[in-house]
Amino acid sequence: MTELSGRAALVTGASRGIGEATARHLAAAGATVVLAARTTADIDRIAADIAAAGGRAIAAACDVADPAAVAATVALAEGAGPLEVLVNNAGMIEPIVPLAQVAPQDWARTIDVNLKGTFFPLRAALPGMLARGSGTVINISSGAAHSPLEGWSAYCTSKAGAAMLTRTAHRENGGRGVRVIGLSPGTVATEMQRVIKASGINPVSQLDWSDHIPADWPARAILWLCGPAGDRFAGEEVRLRDEEIRREIGLI
Repeated sequence: MTELSGRAALVTGASRGIGEATARHLAAAGATVVLAARTTADIDRIAADIAAAGGRAIAAACDVADPAAVAATVALAEGAGPLEVLVNNAGMIEPIVPLAQVAPQDWARTIDVNLKGTFFPLRAALPGMLARGSGTVINISSGAAHSPLEGWSAYCTSKAGAAMLTRTAHRENGGRGVRVIGLSPGTVATEMQRVIKASGINPVSQLDWSDHIPADWPARAILWLCGPAGDRFAGEEVRLRDEEIRREIGLI
């Protein structure tokens, strides 16, 4: 059992799906969880649920593409902490459009959220973690970081960049007590998959809902990686499609 009492955890994109499930698991492990999302209606509700169950949670409005907002949210987490765990989960799949037709501003927004929105929290959290010589950063990756898919040029490019950011951050900080790990969950039964299904573009949109894993699985994987198991994956990408990994976590 991962024990996070007396520590804070920051989860971006915490209003639903993987982010919500992760926040609940981290709170159950004793962390004071800061739930970050652009709007607060859902994270206020989730924070109240966690508190009602005896946990500690703080809802924070934060656009991960805004470095000033991110810095303020990380400072909030440090004040509730120290900040021991950062989960860079916020992400978007749209625009799902052929490259020759995509609007440049829409393509750039996905880069802002998926890539810059991973860099900004990581950059803001590192000084405190390095000063203490302790911290775990988990960046949510994707098979799309390594395999191109039609209509997903912005998503694939942004996730590929974030995957390299994970490796670079480990190269610089892995010997100083900070673990930076990528988690590629596979396809997960979240709202993103409904958007993908509706697009009808590329093979992922043809999958049945039953093909997707529940959001609870990557959340449990994240909690597992926050414990001793995370040591051997620092600087690497854990693929939740791997049955051996699923067995180790206890998912199957």
